Amino acid sequence: MKTPDSQDKCWTWLFVAWALSLAAILGTLFFSEVMKLPPCSLCWYQRIAMYPLFPILTVGLIFRDPKVSRYAWPFAAAGGLLAIYHNLLYYDIIPKTITPCTQGVSCTERQLEWFGVITIPLLSLVAFLLLATALFFFSKTSRELVHEN
Repeated sequence: MKTPDSQDKCWTWLFVAWALSLAAILGTLFFSEVMKLPPCSLCWYQRIAMYPLFPILTVGLIFRDPKVSRYAWPFAAAGGLLAIYHNLLYYDIIPKTITPCTQGVSCTERQLEWFGVITIPLLSLVAFLLLATALFFFSKTSRELVHEN
């Protein structure tokens, strides 16, 4: 039997994913429009993966669609993989000769570094990892609710 507690927990995870996508979008706009930091090619690709998540998750919340994670996962996974690749390049773990950033801003240029550790590629990676985690728990709890019927 569905309990209000289990339903609330399910939708809380989706709300967390929605809030993370909104925060990530606002963060990217703050860096580029307010701080005037131009995005590199990999940053653009990560934005392409992040930006659709907000409307997808918004619609999922409004209509309380337990299957919304199916539509969100591909974007979160693609963005996460791009963020991993970007961080590997940025921290010199893989050679810079295989970088897609041949024109414009370099994907390894240090534009921002808070506390000597927090960088834009790291923020992107953390955002996608947290978002994927929230989607995982939403999927898990929504499946449990469906099976309780």
